[in-house]
Amino acid sequence: MGGTFDPIHHGHLVAAEEARWQFQLDQVLFVPTGQPWQKPVGVSPAEDRYEMTAIATASNPAFSVSRVEIDQPGPTYTVDTLRRLRSELGDQTRLYFITGADAVLHILTWKDREEVLALAEFIAATRPGYDLTRLAERLPGSSERLHLLEIPMLAISSTELRARVARGAPIQYLVPDGVVRYVAEHGLYRPEPAVTSDRRISHDAGP
Repeated sequence: MGGTFDPIHHGHLVAAEEARWQFQLDQVLFVPTGQPWQKPVGVSPAEDRYEMTAIATASNPAFSVSRVEIDQPGPTYTVDTLRRLRSELGDQTRLYFITGADAVLHILTWKDREEVLALAEFIAATRPGYDLTRLAERLPGSSERLHLLEIPMLAISSTELRARVARGAPIQYLVPDGVVRYVAEHGLYRPEPAVTSDRRISHDAGP
């Protein structure tokens, strides 16, 4: 399962567990992005996102977290990650890539998109308003490599969670407790303190 996980939340975990159950997966590997080429600005440090993902998934023995992207220097591409995983796991392993339907609809902009679809089947967690038939029409032969995953509707997004922290609103019960503590302890998503200029003007009075 790929994503920035900035921060990881219950929506990610529900999607991963639902995919594991519906597709009878032996394991779900969470892969936090390293330096995502499509989201180069405003993403938290990779190590923080890795730690939060590890904390959030620790209680599920079917979940594990990979450093395959965050230890890779430079921009990271899905095709390179899938090549490495395929090399490690072998051709006999059926490899799925779990992500949001919105991300799947951007496959056409990805590097080596045909190879991406050849290396792994895609499980798209559905959100209202997304229609994968448009993608299948533009990528001949992709319909058998794309699977819809209907998950319980949780109106949670990482973008909204970052905004809540920035304005001082609670994120308790929206993310795992360990992630709540990590965000607070490391001061993530807090607005930068305003810089004020403390200038003292000397007034030399005349006679």
